[in-house]
Amino acid sequence: MDNQLRPLNLGEILDGTAALYRNRFLLFAGISSVFAAAMLAIQLLYLRSLILLGYPDVTAHWQWGTAAVAVFEGLAVWLLAGLSIVAINRAVAWVYLNQPATIRAAVTSVLPQAKRYLWLMTVVGFRAWAPLVMLYVALFAILFSVMPHGFLAYPGVAPQTPENPVAMMAASLGFLVLFPVMSLAVVYGVWMSLRYSLSVPSCVVEGLTAKQAVLRSIHLSEGSRWRIFVLGLLVGAVRMVLVVLAALPSFLFVIKHIGQPVPIGWMIVSQCCNFLINTLIGPIYSIGLTLFYYDQRIRKEGYDIEWMMQAAGLIPEQAGSGLAAGSLN
Repeated sequence: MDNQLRPLNLGEILDGTAALYRNRFLLFAGISSVFAAAMLAIQLLYLRSLILLGYPDVTAHWQWGTAAVAVFEGLAVWLLAGLSIVAINRAVAWVYLNQPATIRAAVTSVLPQAKRYLWLMTVVGFRAWAPLVMLYVALFAILFSVMPHGFLAYPGVAPQTPENPVAMMAASLGFLVLFPVMSLAVVYGVWMSLRYSLSVPSCVVEGLTAKQAVLRSIHLSEGSRWRIFVLGLLVGAVRMVLVVLAALPSFLFVIKHIGQPVPIGWMIVSQCCNFLINTLIGPIYSIGLTLFYYDQRIRKEGYDIEWMMQAAGLIPEQAGSGLAAGSLN
């Protein structure tokens, strides 16, 4: 892909993302499937635990316990998704610079530095989304104060009706205050995510610490965040359509059988559909981010010239591979 070592506009990066994914489909889908399979195993284990605890009655008797387990399940899936992004970033970097890349090499390359990558994703996630998470906690606290025994029932089960009109009025006022603030928190989270969007490629390619990678991303992403937003918006729209289609049978069941929980079998089928979606759609955003990373280095640092000089043996590899401490300023 030496022809890509030049500044690219948004259309060229989107075309390059599609072309790279199409030409190396088995490589990127194979990498994604490894982590998607681990996510599926965790989700099926969660469903299995619900069965052992007596689903659907468990959602009524152990609401907070079920919610806590679901939170841990979500965190595990999120971290696996992050490691998948890391492995795909590594594979794209190899392909981008015409180096050999395999599924096994990309997956195993994550393991030695997994702690660093997980810490980076935790730092980035906390900085971007902590306000929204705290607002969700406040929202659930309000719901619990009004309906302490029924608001966490599984979709399709009628929630408890609050009997205290004063509490209901206070909850309504709380919602009126929280929802606009939550909208601002979403905007803040998206903006911060765009600032940190190139931190993972920076960490993977240049071997930076989490702090260095965050600072590196703030520097590199400047001037290109709206283009990264468009990429994320397109991939998110495609994923959302597929997720809605996968969840449609369960949704129709809830509409047709109001008051009845979704059968476990349907939930398993839905999770298997999510496995396919994660496998097929997951690599696209990661590929695009890595191309943006190299594009920004070319624009800001002349990386195309640096790489050609390095390939010609005019400069040593370590001199052209990474980040000098003062280059962040």
